[in-house]
Amino acid sequence: MTNYSFIIVVKLLVIFLIFVSPKEILAFYDRFGGYAEEPIGPSSPYEVFDVSKFGGSPNANSDNTLAFEKTWEAACNHQGKSKFYVPGGKFLVGAIQFKGPCRTESTMEVEITGDLIAPTSIKAFPSNQWISFSNLNDIFLYGSTNLEGGGEVEAWKSCKKSKCDLVTSLILANVSNAIIKNISLSNSKGFHFRLQSSRNVTVYNVSISSPWDIGDDCVSISTGSLDVLVSGTRCGPGHGFSIGSLGKVKNEEEVRRIKVQNCTVNGAENGVRIKTWPSSPPSQASDITFDDILMINVSNPIFIDQEYCPSGSCDTTSASLVKLSNIEFKNIRGTYISDFGVNLRCSSVAACENITLIDVNLNGSKTLKEKLQQEKFSTTGRLNGLAVFNSTFN
Repeated sequence: MTNYSFIIVVKLLVIFLIFVSPKEILAFYDRFGGYAEEPIGPSSPYEVFDVSKFGGSPNANSDNTLAFEKTWEAACNHQGKSKFYVPGGKFLVGAIQFKGPCRTESTMEVEITGDLIAPTSIKAFPSNQWISFSNLNDIFLYGSTNLEGGGEVEAWKSCKKSKCDLVTSLILANVSNAIIKNISLSNSKGFHFRLQSSRNVTVYNVSISSPWDIGDDCVSISTGSLDVLVSGTRCGPGHGFSIGSLGKVKNEEEVRRIKVQNCTVNGAENGVRIKTWPSSPPSQASDITFDDILMINVSNPIFIDQEYCPSGSCDTTSASLVKLSNIEFKNIRGTYISDFGVNLRCSSVAACENITLIDVNLNGSKTLKEKLQQEKFSTTGRLNGLAVFNSTFN
């Protein structure tokens, strides 16, 4: 079982995916100008709407979906200060949508103390989501809960045999001014946590875990993401920290002002990576910084991949048209086990521009004989403006 530690704050985020990731999530403000204090949330008295008063039962064998829906409807329509509350215990809950807008006069408080258990069958989910909060402004979600996805019972096995729709455990869609604090998620049937079309979201001290051989990107920052900071995150195994994949569809929104800092990657298939599809339509990603990253026996610690094709059957008749510019890799150190310490696989048409490496020190962890055959630094495609300062590759 792997655990991850994760700190994040999102000022403007269109899609933000986390599959097998983190545990401790913090934040940024004013274009990374400083750190906010630990979010506290509202403290004034609330009218409490307890799911147990609406028929909810902490019995992992009884479906509580209807009780949760009734409780949310009452809490959301309350015109005073309102709290949706789940007491201790284990509550079986099916696919549920907590929709707004709400009529509450201040922050909608959601305190989940008990653990929520998802149905094991994929057929129990009409769409690719389990718990979603949507169309809400000013919400505080917290508690000692664990959202148990139960992916190991059926979903992971079926997905290995054939293509399947992954079920995300927790989604925030079109949500603004939100704090998510002190919850945990485990064994999702797909992505653990997704933010979509949301603004001013702080995620703090969130733990996500699943078995070491199940997972994808620890943190994936996708199209339309602006002003995102990921800090204090421990990741591994899985596929590391990724920007993308980008360029899969037309008219994708740009990715800009992304910073990943003070993180550790241990035993992952990638360290820090930017990935775009071949034959992709035009789009762009710029002003991206990876700073203070420790690599421990990682494959591809620094990787720009503009020929990303996980299935091996992509359209490669033309190059990626995703423009990558102003990318900085700074104070990245540790060990790697792949053929390349740094691999800049740029597009042959839309050149990578202004790529900078500062204080990068990477050591191959293979035997001496293997090290002699191991590549240290590779570039392919078009690259306009590459600067390397005070760096070693052994």
